[in-house]
Amino acid sequence: MNRTLFRYVARTYVQFAVGIFAAVLTIFLVVDFVDRARNYSGEGWVWNVMLLYANKALVATQQLGPAALLLAAGASVSSLRKRGEVTAMQSLTFGPSALYLPVALCVGLACVGLVAFDEWVSVRASRRVEEITTQRFNRWGDWGLYHSPKQWFRRGEHIFYLRGGSAQDGFDTVSVLTVTPDFRLARRLDANEMHSVEGTRWRLSGVVERSFTKDGQSSVRELEEAEYDLGVSAETFRIRPGRPEQMRLPVLREQIVVREEVGLESRQFSLALHNRFAYPLAGFPAAMLAVGLALRPGRKGHLTVAIVEGLLISVTMWGLMVVSRTLVLTERLTPVVAAWMPTALLVVAAVLLWLRGEGRLGRRGA
Repeated sequence: MNRTLFRYVARTYVQFAVGIFAAVLTIFLVVDFVDRARNYSGEGWVWNVMLLYANKALVATQQLGPAALLLAAGASVSSLRKRGEVTAMQSLTFGPSALYLPVALCVGLACVGLVAFDEWVSVRASRRVEEITTQRFNRWGDWGLYHSPKQWFRRGEHIFYLRGGSAQDGFDTVSVLTVTPDFRLARRLDANEMHSVEGTRWRLSGVVERSFTKDGQSSVRELEEAEYDLGVSAETFRIRPGRPEQMRLPVLREQIVVREEVGLESRQFSLALHNRFAYPLAGFPAAMLAVGLALRPGRKGHLTVAIVEGLLISVTMWGLMVVSRTLVLTERLTPVVAAWMPTALLVVAAVLLWLRGEGRLGRRGA
């Protein structure tokens, strides 16, 4: 392939991508501000709004990036076609690869960049957005749903009710229930404090131990201090509050493991882990699909049609992601399938369209 042509097509795509992304980002921020302007008040609100939307712009970059890549692919190829440059390439015996390859390289680099951007920038900016919204503008939304401390845990035969404290500093006012395989209460420990000793052994202070037998009898004893093997280590209770989308990959992996160990919901965290890769990488097959649509024979409208097609693909994929997320939360779909299904569908559609149009660039007019 001619290097000059390759650079020209790549440059055209990058110009469209930058312009479309800037326009989409600006529209998003303006609409968001107009919609929420009544919530912004108080001393120093102007500076706080500037900080808020600076961080929102970073978060929106990751959210809108794949859509901008998709729209730019269709628009750039349509622009080349409208100017007759696709016909010129055809007359010089250049096939569809003359358009696919430069766009694929640019989109591939951008998608990888979005993955890194999400991990190192967007995650932190998202936390900052939530901090400013809750602390400076007193808008809490569903903050409590993700930031309220977890108190109930289960590991094996033991059920823990930890009212306060942490794994590192010890827990205050705890209850530990021991149940039989048929879920009959066999023992209950109530203690003022619980501290990790070593491994799965814990030291409880101010203990009231109640034991229950099968025939309904019970006994009670009070201990100033005692050690118990509760079958769980301190590391298991390192449950971090917060939204899974605001956690970096090592933390997400840790939280999935520890939550599964103590019987807490982890599907949303698994979905966030896979979406960290699946969502930005979906921009690649989406852009290739847009190129294929822009090259189909007999296409009319060019730029307008390209934008409409791109928006339809974006809305369809967004709808699939919303439905998939709902199915995950209702335990009707696994997080892996939910995260990668939209991307897989885009890959299939892009490949089928490419196979259908392979070789047509050199045989039919543009």
